[in-house]
Amino acid sequence: MKMKFKIKRLSLILVIAFITSGIGSSYSYVNSNIPDNMTIVQNDEEVIPLTFGKDAEVDSKNVGNYRFDIKLFGILTIKKVDVNVVENMSVYCGGVPIGMYLQTDGVMVIGSGKVSNLNGNQSEPALGLVKEGDYIIRLNGIDVSSKSQLIFLINQYGNKEIVLTIRRNGEEKDIKLKPVQTTDKEYKLGIWVRDDTQGIGTITYITEDMRFGALGHGISDSDTGKLLDSRGGVLYRAIVWGIEKGVPDTPGGICGYINYDEENKLGNIYTNCNKGIYGYMTCAMDDVMSQEMIEVSYKQDIKEGKAYIRSYVSGEAEDYEIEITKLNINGMDKDLVIKVTDERLLELTGGIVQGMSGSPIIQNGKLIGAVTHVLVDDPARGYGIFIERMLEN
Repeated sequence: MKMKFKIKRLSLILVIAFITSGIGSSYSYVNSNIPDNMTIVQNDEEVIPLTFGKDAEVDSKNVGNYRFDIKLFGILTIKKVDVNVVENMSVYCGGVPIGMYLQTDGVMVIGSGKVSNLNGNQSEPALGLVKEGDYIIRLNGIDVSSKSQLIFLINQYGNKEIVLTIRRNGEEKDIKLKPVQTTDKEYKLGIWVRDDTQGIGTITYITEDMRFGALGHGISDSDTGKLLDSRGGVLYRAIVWGIEKGVPDTPGGICGYINYDEENKLGNIYTNCNKGIYGYMTCAMDDVMSQEMIEVSYKQDIKEGKAYIRSYVSGEAEDYEIEITKLNINGMDKDLVIKVTDERLLELTGGIVQGMSGSPIIQNGKLIGAVTHVLVDDPARGYGIFIERMLEN
């Protein structure tokens, strides 16, 4: 009897161990291979392949959002997936270098330091009061929108104590400080500021109603590395005159400049966020919009392997072959890890260079993402963002 009991007990332990192991491996598979959220096209058949039980069919009949449960053997819920059903979408595929002029929302503080008064004595009036990344938005209650205006107001008040209203991490704060007279007509706070920025990037897409998305990442301050709070900006045609080829540890770049004449203006920038810059075109971009629109594809349909970067770095539209080496379907950044394999692009640029951020990534004739960054030690490799994350804005 004891022997039978031990056998039954051992069998039960083995069964429990088997079930526990099965649940654990299933849970691991689900987390690694099934996205936390999915965007699917209305009436498209979408099936989630499972290593356990029957494959899961996702309902795509009605546009809207709902939550879908992944169940182990149809019984135990092991993952909840947020599903967004959308209408089929097509866009004009970009790849053209563009110039960007971005105005900050207030005047950005990039640092502080000492100043010398008329007698040559040094002091640091802003020490401990402002921080790198703060935005000066008012002086004595007057809205501040530019560096030149801030300097003008400081000199107007002279050596009188002033109140600066700053925005720090989204919250406003008043600070009091007294300017230092440095010359007969000049007063300073010892605060180094920036009020705008400009650069060259690549447009990713234009929609039928003239909305655009570009870069695939936000515009950050070159000194602080922090995302710029923007009150708007302008999109211009970029005049490209050459390419600086990328080599290991030295990123290359698209060499060009921005002509700020009115006839060179393409559109208005309304948003700068960690997924890119967004706005509306004010005129047709013929080199992009003369092409046929292409469909958008979502992350669950993207595969590792061959894909293409569309770029105008040669002076005309070219699709250059790349390899998608890794997908990160549940991450917050670095969605795609890519490697340039096209000898034409490697010969021309060395791979991915500064200014190519926003270059569309195409697989199976559909837009799936955009280039965002290059690996500094290997310019042939870099990262990309899923196009669906850009379209969320």
